[in-house]
Amino acid sequence: MTNGLTRWVTAAALGLASTPALAEAAEQFYRHGYMGRGWGFMVFGSLMMVLVIAAIVAIVFAVVRWIGGQGQAQIGAKAALDILRERFARGEIDAAEFEERRRVLGE
Repeated sequence: MTNGLTRWVTAAALGLASTPALAEAAEQFYRHGYMGRGWGFMVFGSLMMVLVIAAIVAIVFAVVRWIGGQGQAQIGAKAALDILRERFARGEIDAAEFEERRRVLGE
C-alpha cells in the first residue's frame, strides 16, 4: 500500500510540475531520493544547516545582550541616584553638592 501511495504522490507531483525541468527533478527524486544527488548535495545541505543554526544563535545572543545592556545602564543610574540621596539624607553632603552631583549623573 505504501508503494501505491508513493506512486500516487509522485504522479500528482509530476502532474503539478509545469516545466519539464521540474518534472525531471521530481522523477529523479522519486527514483533515487537524496542519495541520487551525490556527496556535494549532502555536504552543502549540512553546511547550510550549520550556518542557519549559527545565525539563529548569533541573533538570539545579540538580542539578549542588547536587552541586558539597556537594563544595566538604567539600573546603574538609578542606584547612583539612590546612593546620592542616601548620602544627602545622612548629612554627608550639603544641598549644593547634592544638586551638582545629581546634574552630573543626569547627563
